[in-house]
Amino acid sequence: MSTWTTDTIRPADRFSYWQDVVCHAVLNVSTTARPDHFWARIASHSFGTMRFAAFDSSAHEIVRTREHLAAAPADNYLVSLQRRGRCHITEGGEEFVLEPGEIAVVDGQSQFRVAFPQPVSRIVSVIPKHLLDTRAPWLRETKNRKISAGSRFAAIAREHLIQLADGEEDLVESEASVLCDNLCNLLALSFARGASVGARQPELQHAALLAFCRRNLGNPELSPPMVAARFGISVRTVHLRFERLGRSFGRWVLDNRLERCAAELRDPAEHGTSISEIAFRCGFNDLSHFNKVFRARFNRTPREWRTTKD
Repeated sequence: MSTWTTDTIRPADRFSYWQDVVCHAVLNVSTTARPDHFWARIASHSFGTMRFAAFDSSAHEIVRTREHLAAAPADNYLVSLQRRGRCHITEGGEEFVLEPGEIAVVDGQSQFRVAFPQPVSRIVSVIPKHLLDTRAPWLRETKNRKISAGSRFAAIAREHLIQLADGEEDLVESEASVLCDNLCNLLALSFARGASVGARQPELQHAALLAFCRRNLGNPELSPPMVAARFGISVRTVHLRFERLGRSFGRWVLDNRLERCAAELRDPAEHGTSISEIAFRCGFNDLSHFNKVFRARFNRTPREWRTTKD
């Protein structure tokens, strides 16, 4: 976790300091405020390709312009949870207000303005677009990407964002990986309720299929026929679903098993667990094969990966 605060910065320098911090912790943007009265605190975490930042500040605005996009393209979504205060979001000519408890998704590849007219507390997550687009492709066409506080999955999504951003309890990599995956599924489900039935049904089944495979990565019998039987579809349909991801079923399973092994090998809670036990638990049943594919994927042996931090 990285933390920054203006408490120790001279009042005249606080705003410029904050602008540098926001660009580092969240996304390349500009900020505007009243420097004489500005204060802010932020804590940022990274888990794999996802970043989470929790911050409190006085009134200000965040702006992402065409120049920012050209200087630092970002193929991400910004997922914001409003905790206290309100904010006004303008993106693509559409404007909406985010109230406490509500969640919004902003396209990091678009120009936008977020205004905080009063002191604010919020959580912002930077999520690679493909993680949501594969689950909810209709999100690209949604103009008002807001989840109301009382929406069906809002409370669960809020809890996931808070757990990942606040850092009150240290999360190990394997726990964070599960929470990040759950969060993407919850966001997809939340926005699916606003999409047409015809548009969302195949994608929801696709998301359920991937979730089933992730839950069963540890089963060495995981196979296209097993998935086809579970969902009442043909084996050919299973293969076609994975082709949409740009990987075969076997490649997807291998990549996800390796990523899970890599996370568990660096998990402090698993330091007493042997490498072979972790490999078997993640679905590998041949240690020679496991060592070979792990080294090919990470350019290190499992033991080197476990003992060497990047």
